[in-house]
Amino acid sequence: PRSEDGRLVWFISKLYCMTTFFFTYADTLVKRKRKAEHFSTADLYRASSNWLRQFWGDDRLSFDDITPGLIDRFRDWLQSLGHLKTNSINSYLSSFRAIFHRAVREGLAPSNCLSPFAHLNLRQGETAKRALRRETIEEIAQMDLSDNHELEEAKDFALFSFLACGLPFVDLAYLRKSDLRGNVISYRRRKTGRPLSVTLTTEAMFLLQKYMNREEQSPYLFPMLHSDEGSPKAYREYQLALRNFNYQLELLGKALGLKDRLSSYTARHTWATTAYYCEIHPGIISEAMGHSSITV
Repeated sequence: PRSEDGRLVWFISKLYCMTTFFFTYADTLVKRKRKAEHFSTADLYRASSNWLRQFWGDDRLSFDDITPGLIDRFRDWLQSLGHLKTNSINSYLSSFRAIFHRAVREGLAPSNCLSPFAHLNLRQGETAKRALRRETIEEIAQMDLSDNHELEEAKDFALFSFLACGLPFVDLAYLRKSDLRGNVISYRRRKTGRPLSVTLTTEAMFLLQKYMNREEQSPYLFPMLHSDEGSPKAYREYQLALRNFNYQLELLGKALGLKDRLSSYTARHTWATTAYYCEIHPGIISEAMGHSSITV
């Protein structure tokens, strides 16, 4: 830096870089993500940081300590635990990398030509196919669960997801009354931001009217969330609703004698697979599901 002020700023930034540890920065970044209402990212960063802290055994992990060797040892340690799946491990490593690269961009980590993560190849593990047969969907639709409200609600939400072109549970939970026009719901996917419109069948409209939120002050179409969208409380409400939904679906699967575990993703995958076997073009399926690319 040429000016005296410039040299002072440069010196302070270098001094801060020398005294800031990875976990201190990660904790700060988590708070920033929560403030920006990026709650899912904040949770991933927090989980990755917690696993790394367990592995390292100390809060004093400097950015200079983060080498290709440390990253490899961390990955091997996660694998040695035995209960973490490949995609979970990849998620923690990817978050670790994202935090480090963010620190580099902010001048808190050494910006060498080659990133210590350059050698890391995170290949997605194969996941079990979770599509149900058409006969199973029909069997679920015909189940009388009127004596168990939570189980009946989970069944109906899963069927609505299937009938609405594989509507993801997160988008179902955050649907607003203003998204409904007649028998058409128009919404924006929370994951990709892509706008979608779905014309609801008679059966889907029946389920919607059965559970439609009647509270005048609530903006939500379904009675799952009660707090303002984007607030930490609304996010916690969504997480709780998702956990309960998956738990009830697991019970539903056991009642049907299914070998594979039902989850919030099952109805979405079942709709896509059913559409494919009905010879609907993959491009139309991709567009209907709000995918960012047909390759997805």
